Amino acid sequence: MNAESRIQAGALRDARPRSAVSTGVGLAGLAGFLAWIVVARAYGMAGPAASLIGLLACGLPMVLWSLLVDKVHRSPSTGIDWDSPPRPLRDSIDISLVKLVGLWAIWGVIGCLYCIARWYWRGNYLFAMQALAIGSVAALILSIPYVLWLDRRLVEPRDGAWHFGRLLIGRGRNLDKDLLHDFFRSWAVKGFFLAFMISIVPGNWTHVIQAPASDIAANPVSLSFWLVSAMFLIDVSFATVGYVLTMKPLDAHIRSANPYATGWVAALICYPPFILMNAGGPLDYHQGTAGPDGWTYWLGGYPLVMAMTGMLLVLLTAVYAWATVAFGLRFSNLTHRGILTHGPYAWTKHPAYVSKNLFWWLATLPFLATSGSPVDMIRNSAILAMVSGVYYWRARTEERHLMADPAYRDYAEWMARNGPLPRFVRALKGVGKVEPVAAE
Repeated sequence: MNAESRIQAGALRDARPRSAVSTGVGLAGLAGFLAWIVVARAYGMAGPAASLIGLLACGLPMVLWSLLVDKVHRSPSTGIDWDSPPRPLRDSIDISLVKLVGLWAIWGVIGCLYCIARWYWRGNYLFAMQALAIGSVAALILSIPYVLWLDRRLVEPRDGAWHFGRLLIGRGRNLDKDLLHDFFRSWAVKGFFLAFMISIVPGNWTHVIQAPASDIAANPVSLSFWLVSAMFLIDVSFATVGYVLTMKPLDAHIRSANPYATGWVAALICYPPFILMNAGGPLDYHQGTAGPDGWTYWLGGYPLVMAMTGMLLVLLTAVYAWATVAFGLRFSNLTHRGILTHGPYAWTKHPAYVSKNLFWWLATLPFLATSGSPVDMIRNSAILAMVSGVYYWRARTEERHLMADPAYRDYAEWMARNGPLPRFVRALKGVGKVEPVAAE
């Protein structure tokens, strides 16, 4: 066997595990979304309604690609039996009606919590509440034919919604508590994060659409700021679509929600109203700095260095957005919706966290203080290090949850052998490539 054959054989022996999402689905959504951005900028459609159309422009191509090209509806993980005739409606109607009781009840609980938590009725959240109030009417109506249709084809239609419905109608004996608890956790994730995502989409959209071309192209720094904003818009739009389309026929349903309290704590302290990193919060690392865009202050006298720094920040944000685009229809915090191994996930298990934290360090430069005080420099650097530690904690809690899936264990083991960072560490230690171990 010559050298080339040995290389090919080694590559086949340690091939990267298959990703649950294809590259094409994310690219289809990105193409549709960018096309709508071009149209919106051409006609000045910078309002919140246009931002919601942007979600449709992003989501519809991904749905079509998933169904027509990837044929995800045929995947065994959907739990849908397409090969057998659907069961008669009379055999599933009772299940469906009980399930609808459970679904509508959990939606009612979420609505009540929105009303009780007053932060949902201030600032950006007000738009989210208005959008969800309108969307809830459509959801109530469409859920009836959807559940009736789906339950006739599901291998096992008695899911968490059905168990919750039984509990509510007084038939609470022999409930599957694991399914019930996962049902509550899944809807807690969706209710909390969907409202947040919808609340921040319009602001990002307006900033990207309204910026005059002359201002964008005025200098490298202005271009960098606009590109960073565009990347964040892509991220939040794809994420919002992901929270909306948690559907079995798209194989984008929630397999499980993180069952560990530490995972929830690590995630929630990064989002309002629990966020600890906001101005004045215990993890605010901007005291005495030049602000979140401190790089423009400290590098203002070095145009070339500033331009290069701006492009590096754009690159980091692009990786961050790419990590969300790679999910296609399946982005969601605190849930398992299929294991990704493609795109940036072929390089690291947590590309979004890595790129986001590198962005903060480079953009803020916390080790420099306008006050000139060494105390400020040390404190801000230490606090930002704590913030990075929070994201490391999040990563570990997410891995603890996903390790229950053999597909993730295979991916984690592959990454340990082939990931750039593990390989770099092994190189420093003088250890060669770690070969995969065959199962006995």
